[in-house]
Amino acid sequence: MELKLREYNLKLKHTFTISRESIDFQPSLIVELQSDGFSGFGEATSNPYYKTTVPMMIQDLEKIRSLIENTTDETPEVFWSKIHPFLKHDMFALCALDMAYNDWYARQKGKKLYELWNYTIDKNPLTDYTIGIASIEKMVAKMKELPWPIYKIKLGTQEDIAIVTELRKHTNAIFRIDANCGWGVEETINNAFELKKLGVEFLEQPMKADNWEGHKEVFKHSVLPIIADESCIVEEDVAKCHNHFHGVNVKLVKCGGLTPGRRMIQEAKKLGLKTMVGCMTESSVGISAIAHLLPQLDYVDMDGALLLAEDIATGVTIDFGKINYSKLNGTGVTLM
Repeated sequence: MELKLREYNLKLKHTFTISRESIDFQPSLIVELQSDGFSGFGEATSNPYYKTTVPMMIQDLEKIRSLIENTTDETPEVFWSKIHPFLKHDMFALCALDMAYNDWYARQKGKKLYELWNYTIDKNPLTDYTIGIASIEKMVAKMKELPWPIYKIKLGTQEDIAIVTELRKHTNAIFRIDANCGWGVEETINNAFELKKLGVEFLEQPMKADNWEGHKEVFKHSVLPIIADESCIVEEDVAKCHNHFHGVNVKLVKCGGLTPGRRMIQEAKKLGLKTMVGCMTESSVGISAIAHLLPQLDYVDMDGALLLAEDIATGVTIDFGKINYSKLNGTGVTLM
């Protein structure tokens, strides 16, 4: 098996702002695994919040190149377990590698990934489209630029209710709110009451990740469901979120890929939590991998490639929130 690593700097259509940062470009690493005439692709982006950079990921993968390249036809679960001890400090790199291996494994078995997992795709949820923080006028303009059935609205400002009130005047779409740890307990409870009137479906990670007492208080009193993101990183976090959140947003880069991500989704279901998978600002490589988890999800946020000025790959396509799979096997990705 041959390991190939490619660096990209993905340009965004618009400056993307959340409660803690703004970006115009997103550094990304594409991992390709090639063997037996098949290639599999995976992706992970840099992220300052999680102290991850593309050079760090490359360095960590190069250290175990020989271990990776000596792999034969192991299942993705066996492969992940073998690699995890060497990359447990770098889940982003592990994610890109695991994603590539799952893609390669399904292709050489002659199946799409969801077929390999025996998932049926007839009841897939629609994806939302994210509106980053900006002036109210710019946020309205971004929404009008792409009419969509569900919008995720980034908040964490001094005028959050005013923003949603104005956006609501221009669409009947479902709203989801992501404050990215930007609120406090009382603020969350009060905002939930007002936002419910404005057609908001749920709140994602309103408070700081480690504020577990606060999460429990909000869980008891919020009139809207609360979905964990920054509080749910790896597999053991799912159980912690029980009775603190109503659901969990599994991010593949944070947990180490599709293999542990699937386990987290199943654990959440057992605990009665709503299931969601979210994306970073990724190309169609990462987004296409997420698409194969859809049959197991209540909600999905996989609009990352739609936020790019130019994609670097083809894979799944998205039409008014509905995901259409590629005709290719695996995740269906082709690099441009």
